[in-house]
Amino acid sequence: MSQKIDLKKEQQITLKTPRYKYSVIAKIFFAGMDMIAGKKDDLPKAKLLEILASIPYRVWEVRHYIKQTKQYKNTAKVEKSQGVIEWGREAQDNEYMHLLVIHEKMKEDGLKDKWYLKPFFYYFAVFTYVIIARMMAFFSQKRAFLFNAEFENHAENVYAKLVVDNPQWEKQKVNNPLVKNYADVDTWADVFRRISLDERDHMNHSFEFCGKPEFVHKYDGMPESKI
Repeated sequence: MSQKIDLKKEQQITLKTPRYKYSVIAKIFFAGMDMIAGKKDDLPKAKLLEILASIPYRVWEVRHYIKQTKQYKNTAKVEKSQGVIEWGREAQDNEYMHLLVIHEKMKEDGLKDKWYLKPFFYYFAVFTYVIIARMMAFFSQKRAFLFNAEFENHAENVYAKLVVDNPQWEKQKVNNPLVKNYADVDTWADVFRRISLDERDHMNHSFEFCGKPEFVHKYDGMPESKI
């Protein structure tokens, strides 16, 4: 990742910036997460968040491959779908890396998975979220992008707050090669600041794709637009 980005500065901006005004469906979704995993954000809850986070991108990738096949004669539509596919691949890989990083941190701290991370439950949660993501994209792809922007805005704030709640991370050095491959930073605090900023990137691109560029939260070193 770029070393030009001031991760501490961006974390503070995240914490000070009012959250996007969530829709009713997003509020219900987040309330459901709190009912299952508790209101307090911690690493096991963040793990569940990441298990779910990549699902919409996979759904959209498949959906837009199908659209490309149906609309292969329309170059403009094919290129638009290709933009979603490429972003989806990149985003789901990034979310999966977040999951691995969190798992490595939990192993390092000797933290065990909570009951809601047992296979039966998270398989059910994944299946349910796949259905929701497919239905939302079927009825309105723009609304699906907007819901994802809400999800990612929530995730951005979760990670920024986790750094505040875990001041010991500021002194904990990163020695894990997998984590270093994700973000070549010195401390675990900066690792989670980087994850928070990744979620902002996903939010920004979601806002772009749903036609709400006015909500894009720019910063120095921000990746280029996907549109």
